[in-house]
Amino acid sequence: MSSHEFAPIGHVSASRRDPEDDFWGGTEARITLVPGLDADALQGIDAFSHVEVVYLFDRVAPERIVTGARHPRNNADWPAVGIFAQRGKNRPNRIGTTICRVLRLEGRSLVVAELDAIDQTPVLDIKPVMREFLPRTPITQPEWCVELMRQYWLPRD
Repeated sequence: MSSHEFAPIGHVSASRRDPEDDFWGGTEARITLVPGLDADALQGIDAFSHVEVVYLFDRVAPERIVTGARHPRNNADWPAVGIFAQRGKNRPNRIGTTICRVLRLEGRSLVVAELDAIDQTPVLDIKPVMREFLPRTPITQPEWCVELMRQYWLPRD
């Protein structure tokens, strides 16, 4: 298997400094481009309502990476499923993605709502969300996912 190296295109500035599983609703984050990438790399992104942010779970220790099946959130009430059948951070390449609402563009920074990445997370890419790239058929998922996500996008009280 060949390997590839990626350099971050930016970093997250956010109030959350620790990875937590729930209560990402109402959060705001700033993605600031790295030196060498000019503001014009973001030109026009604010014409979109949403972006997909691709980022690195850089604080997951290599020994914590899961390559097989496990119970999501270690909850034995949910079935053991393969790491690629869940969105846990301990995945082989430690890559995360989230669709976020665009709030505003400020020079070399993009401010978004509800990015579930912690402060100083390296951002690998930002892509505009286009209706034509969203699923063209109904989405189905197991019931355990609904349970798992029940509090995920609620605001922290």
